[in-house]
Amino acid sequence: LLAILGTETSSKYEIKNHLGQRVYFAVEENDCFDRNLCSPIRSFTIRIVDNTGREVITVNRPLRCNSCWFPCFLQELEVQSPPGTVAGYVVQNWDPFLPKFTIQNESKEDVLKIIGPYATCGCFEDVDFEVKAPNETSTIGKISKYWSGFVNNVFTNTANFGIQVPVDLDVRIKAVMIGACFLIDLMFFEKSLDGL
Repeated sequence: LLAILGTETSSKYEIKNHLGQRVYFAVEENDCFDRNLCSPIRSFTIRIVDNTGREVITVNRPLRCNSCWFPCFLQELEVQSPPGTVAGYVVQNWDPFLPKFTIQNESKEDVLKIIGPYATCGCFEDVDFEVKAPNETSTIGKISKYWSGFVNNVFTNTANFGIQVPVDLDVRIKAVMIGACFLIDLMFFEKSLDGL
């Protein structure tokens, strides 16, 4: 289990292990134009550093459309771990009803699928995105957006996520799963309070 706690207005995130200890700190880099005008579809680079300040993961997302009506411009991001070495990709799959993504390795081969619920509002409850085998038959984990109470969810941009995957999953694919968590947050849960 990995928890990602973010304050989106400051573009900073803490990544904690299952014991609640911070293992990584992440900072989003983009310009004011992207952040304020293109908010949920903005391009970004997220640099993830360990507790010694050494960059261990880089997540790059180009500016793309965020509409099911334009399947040729679906979301995609690249995860590098260590920085400069591609670990894999998160690719949005077209579906008229469900949020769907494919986790790919560095050779763009499908490794896992992520399938979200029909409704992602998460009002008064957690929202789970199932992590499945490539054939979508067996569930092996999940990415969860945790309900953190009325005050936090309505009046702040703080979000709490958890990633549950098998312990023996390739460490590079675990890095890609962190990237998937950032993309899911941006696409489905970011509030329009940026810049306030």
